[in-house]
Amino acid sequence: MANESVEGKDLYPLALLMDELKHDDISNRVEAMKKLDTIATALGPQRSRDELIPFLMEVAQDDEDEVFAVLAEELGKFVPFIGGPEYATLLLPILEILASTEETLVRDKAVESLNEIAGELSQDQLFHDFIPLIEHLATADWFSSKVSSCGLFKSVIVRVKDNTFRKDLLALYLQLVQDDTPMVRRTAARNLPTLIDLLTQNPDLSTNEDWDYISNMFQKIINDNQDSVKFLTVNCLISILKFFNTKGDYSHRKDLLDSATKLIADEAWRVRYMAADKFEELAAQFAGDGGYIAELIQPFLNLCEDNESDVRKAIAKQISGFAKLLNDPSIVLTKILPAVQSLSMDESEAVRASLALTITNLVTLTSKDEAIDHLLPILLNMLKDEFPDVRLNIIANLKVVNDVIGVDLLSESLLPAITELAKDVNWRVRMAIIEYIPILAEQLGVQFFDQQLSDLCLSWLWDTVFSIREAAVNNLKKLTEIFGSDWCRDGVIAKLLKFDSQLLENFVYRFTLLSALTELVPVVELDVVANQILPFVSHLADDAVPNIRFNVAKSYAIIVENLIKDRARYNDTIEGTILSSLKKLLQDDDFDVKYFAKQSLEQCNKLLK
Repeated sequence: MANESVEGKDLYPLALLMDELKHDDISNRVEAMKKLDTIATALGPQRSRDELIPFLMEVAQDDEDEVFAVLAEELGKFVPFIGGPEYATLLLPILEILASTEETLVRDKAVESLNEIAGELSQDQLFHDFIPLIEHLATADWFSSKVSSCGLFKSVIVRVKDNTFRKDLLALYLQLVQDDTPMVRRTAARNLPTLIDLLTQNPDLSTNEDWDYISNMFQKIINDNQDSVKFLTVNCLISILKFFNTKGDYSHRKDLLDSATKLIADEAWRVRYMAADKFEELAAQFAGDGGYIAELIQPFLNLCEDNESDVRKAIAKQISGFAKLLNDPSIVLTKILPAVQSLSMDESEAVRASLALTITNLVTLTSKDEAIDHLLPILLNMLKDEFPDVRLNIIANLKVVNDVIGVDLLSESLLPAITELAKDVNWRVRMAIIEYIPILAEQLGVQFFDQQLSDLCLSWLWDTVFSIREAAVNNLKKLTEIFGSDWCRDGVIAKLLKFDSQLLENFVYRFTLLSALTELVPVVELDVVANQILPFVSHLADDAVPNIRFNVAKSYAIIVENLIKDRARYNDTIEGTILSSLKKLLQDDDFDVKYFAKQSLEQCNKLLK
């Protein structure tokens, strides 16, 4: 009878899983599958191999995609539960089934798990089990299996030391690159750069024959009749260039440059877009050879004038990077800046905003006088752009301009741009400029800030939108961290405490002041806390509004947390002012005030122990 009981207990985890996976509700089955590791732990490695794996094999052939996706993910970390790498190949048949399903998410999870398991396999397991699995998927009739196989080659390509065997794998991959189904070709093209990069990292492995295959694949992709396949050639080209540059082999540069210009001028806008989006990285592979990189100038300018705004948007971000690679101020002045001028007035606001992200970096590529004469007018014009994102992007990247030509020449346009953004009807635009203020403060320095922006920052405290007021409070804290406690004492706190008594009759004003001063407590000197902030907070302890009083209670805890850093000096203040005020608030008529007063008092007593 006892043996039957033990046996029943042993069977329980698997029986429970089987029962849950038969549940009508799919969410129950998904949750059950998520507990697979717990079930396997309860069963132990032997029974997991003998009973759980066969059961999961059945599940993998008859359930919903949501369950398959969880199963595929869980199996990737399942090797320890079945006894370690020695038995890892037992998981491959289940994952092969899941890698052949139609649902993309399931296939992706299965491929990811197969690659994880491959990393734990021995050479023998790799050759006898994993590579045959790849071959089986790659030569299957259905496209989904072939798609999955494309993502598995990276786990074996550099572990195959035998040149003939690796050649066979590359020949198989070449078949996938020229498969009849565009989806297969697309996935093969997407994964090809990874294979090339692996061969780049292991140059001793690759032979000329390997590169014949790679070259053949590249030619197939660049001449593909589907744009969705062809545009992936750009990444392949970059990887091939990196390989030859690593080897110091420049004999292929002319052919590869021709391929680059062909892609840049492709009739399909998606191909041109990808070339534009990766232009700096692509051009960098020809850096150090003035002749080759010079041949990319005209194709670059053509992209700047492309009839598709998405292409112009992509190339606009690449301008400063490419100009730096040219390493020739005269070309920047005569070729690049006219293109920049044109893009800065582009009909598409997205193009102008994209240009604004990096245009300021051009200031370092010419002399100061040339930057003032040629680039500054463009920047000044963009600071007046009707689209807020253009102005915001320029403002966020002004440091380099300030370093080279100073901000004085910009200030005439900069301040109106900031002021306009600060008063924009869209509160999200106002929020964005507030977030940039600390960056500007660091870039422009305290003198400029105090003269031009200090009052603006304080004015945000009274915005009609709570989120803006909250951001304004946080902004003051960040500025204090940049400019210091003395600046805050004289330039912020002194001004806040001088507010007209009539304004303080407004609950929102009192609440905002309390929030702002409390936020500043950790970043100012303790004397400022004790002599300026605390008296105002204590004054509000008798406020008519309960919301103010319980926020005073919360502020007290923050003040004590800071004043105890010099307890000997401020002990009387803590005991005589703060704790006595909190004890008084404990007797308040309002429940919330009493609750927060009690919380703060407990917190203060804990700090004072």
